Amino acid sequence: MLQNLFGLRDAHALAKREYAETAIQQFDIERGATNIARTYDARHLRSIHEHLFGGVYAWAGQFRSVGMSKGSYDFAEPSSISGYLAQAHRRITTSPWAAMNKTEFATECARIFAYINYAHPFREGNGRTSKIFMQQVSELSRFRLEFDPKVSRITPEIWNQASRLSVPDIGSDEPEPQALVPVFARLARPRNPLETARPGSSPA
Repeated sequence: MLQNLFGLRDAHALAKREYAETAIQQFDIERGATNIARTYDARHLRSIHEHLFGGVYAWAGQFRSVGMSKGSYDFAEPSSISGYLAQAHRRITTSPWAAMNKTEFATECARIFAYINYAHPFREGNGRTSKIFMQQVSELSRFRLEFDPKVSRITPEIWNQASRLSVPDIGSDEPEPQALVPVFARLARPRNPLETARPGSSPA
């Protein structure tokens, strides 16, 4: 059980309270009521996580200092988190987003998300944080990401399976994004041409 600001000791009660709290914060981020600086780096991810979970955990926005695993695979060691996020940042800030077609967009999103997923920087809330981050990355392009499974038909099971397959092979340090490419292709939707870029949505 993660120590939380509510003093809850029941996992089910904590999960329910956490999702209620973070849903409010996520709505504010997505409608622009909460300003997140688009720096596309570790600081950007920390800011999203802190806004989402600041009312739940005292350590919101702080990277984990312990190893983490899920099922039969491990995520990056804490000492490697910053390096993987730096690689994601380099790809974001050097890619020609405005010129990409859908396939190119999906491929690049898959590569970037594979780094972030393997870094898995937080003790809790990596999925929600990374999806908001990727949505903000998509603002650089002619596409947006539709995470609603009723629309995209990308269920949590499909998402989790592709994410699992993207972790590095044994003996390698490099993520394998191929399984994520068709997922991001399904998530990608043309952006409304009347939709304007958000403040700060230029890679630095």
